[in-house]
Amino acid sequence: MNEKMKKIGLFYSKNAANTTAVAKQIQQAFGNTAVDLIPVEEAWQKDFEDCDCIIAGTATWFDGELPSAWDEMIPILNTLKLQGKKVAIFGLGDQINYPDNFVDGIGLLARAFESAGATLTGSTATDGYRFGQSLALKADRFDGLVIDVDNQADETEKRIQNWVDSLKIAFQ
Repeated sequence: MNEKMKKIGLFYSKNAANTTAVAKQIQQAFGNTAVDLIPVEEAWQKDFEDCDCIIAGTATWFDGELPSAWDEMIPILNTLKLQGKKVAIFGLGDQINYPDNFVDGIGLLARAFESAGATLTGSTATDGYRFGQSLALKADRFDGLVIDVDNQADETEKRIQNWVDSLKIAFQ
């Protein structure tokens, strides 16, 4: 039996260098599974709707803000019909310098995708992080993969691989 290959789109902000680097690492961690890298600055409504599974990556800027490309995309996400689609989110943040809005971008994107009817997958444990509060928290877990390249760069590769391994199962 030959099942149709699910289309996975990985949306990220190309104007954020660390987010771009992590997006490429995630794509590579999927190995033989095709994952299309799509800069959110160039994405259209159809790009999201054509995917069976979506990975969305964002940094958290300043005091808990999304990068401008994602911020401008939120009103569009709110109009999409993503019922039946699985969405996994990864986010970058700095737990030392911004402990009170650590990876808030994950939470902001999670709310937007859930409002559009998507099902979130890929939550991760908070173990190993030290922060005050975060919009990315739901039931004592992060709503996605959390990467802190400023303070825990040595954990990045392992965290990505573990997350991708879980997504390979969730996206089936």
